Amino acid sequence: MKSWILRMAAVGLMTAPAWGQDAGQLMERARIAATLQQSDLHGEISKGRTKLPISLFLRGENIQFTTGEGRKRFHMRLGDDQFDLFEIVDGKQRAFPAGQLEESIAGTDLTYEDLAFRFLYWPNPKLEGDERVSRNDCWKIRVNNPGNKGAYAAIYVWIHKDSGAFMKIEGFDRSGKRLKRFEVREVQKVGDGYTLKEMDVSTMNGDRTASRSKLSFDRPRRVVPGER
Repeated sequence: MKSWILRMAAVGLMTAPAWGQDAGQLMERARIAATLQQSDLHGEISKGRTKLPISLFLRGENIQFTTGEGRKRFHMRLGDDQFDLFEIVDGKQRAFPAGQLEESIAGTDLTYEDLAFRFLYWPNPKLEGDERVSRNDCWKIRVNNPGNKGAYAAIYVWIHKDSGAFMKIEGFDRSGKRLKRFEVREVQKVGDGYTLKEMDVSTMNGDRTASRSKLSFDRPRRVVPGER
């Protein structure tokens, strides 16, 4: 079974002998939650005067997160080539409508699809080479949407060669138009791994930034296995 990354600092793709790297292994490494199992993350999404609290509870293949003052709760169940998103209402789980995955969260640049980072679990990643991102040497990986749900037809992920954390992600629609850019501004070391501390999330109009929000997290809290 796959381990959850705080969806946010990672990427990987298919085996590419030309560079001697396995894209699947890079993806697994990039999933920060693999080093953050049994952890709680608390932070906020901000855009202008809007500040939205967010919490993530990482329990292996089961992740819960809450957003907003109303503390809307969601549950993401992960497995091999599987990622199911549910909303928790009155203590009961109900499948999150696919049509709402692309909806903005409280007017910010993050959608529910973005917050779940479900695209990081798409199968058959492909290593396309290496590039520098903000003077950091990174592997560049492409993953295609295996279905028709969500806004993105394909994403590109740039993974830091040394830390294994993702430095940038860009999402494209089915016409090849760039829709979203995620850029890591700061990571924090936790044990032997790294997790996200601050990231810009930009809605794109081609090469132009139309609007931008920030996602930030405090230092994660380790919990005892079995604890909520």
